[in-house]
Amino acid sequence: MGPSNDRTPDRLAALRQYRQRAAVYDWELVAFEPLRRAAIERLQLAPGDAVLDLGCGTGLSLAALHAGSGDAGDVVGVEQCPEMIAIARERVRRGLWRGVRLICAPVEAADLAAPADAALFHFTHDILQCPAALDNVLGHLRPGARVVATGLKWAPPGPLWALVNSFVMPAALYSVTSFASLERPWALLEQRLGPMAVEDCLCGGGYIASAAYRP
Repeated sequence: MGPSNDRTPDRLAALRQYRQRAAVYDWELVAFEPLRRAAIERLQLAPGDAVLDLGCGTGLSLAALHAGSGDAGDVVGVEQCPEMIAIARERVRRGLWRGVRLICAPVEAADLAAPADAALFHFTHDILQCPAALDNVLGHLRPGARVVATGLKWAPPGPLWALVNSFVMPAALYSVTSFASLERPWALLEQRLGPMAVEDCLCGGGYIASAAYRP
């Protein structure tokens, strides 16, 4: 069964999906690395910052997040899939990165501890559609914290609409459990943060949405 139009993501279905993909996940994301780098740049990390990497997967963002926050910083990766986070843990071990902590739990249930200066949602559509997950994250941010979300979305009407969405559709079928808000995946986050700066990417099939947290 593929993704539904129900707004509520299926967490257990997502867990099954990513357990099957863990071994090849890094290869699947290669084409989207420029989007990851651009999203992390918009976090504007400084040495000593604490940053949350929500749905961190196999830890592909951890090197850049650690580089931005330094050994004095605190990088917290959250991932519910044991197979994915095992790869992330090995990545941290090989990198000898101090100040990187990984939590194997759904984002809505994760103990995020101290307030953070930044939060990254990279290709985490289901998490962005989970109000409890967003509330847990925003409840652990300092005022002024930078929040960046990025991923796939439906392309708007235009000359390349059909072509771009013919790419988005199979990619979404493979990576989300709910098509809800795929035209504006950041909508629930924006309701909590206020207006977000949104940049179209991938010919309209991707986005980077960013804002500062103002409680």
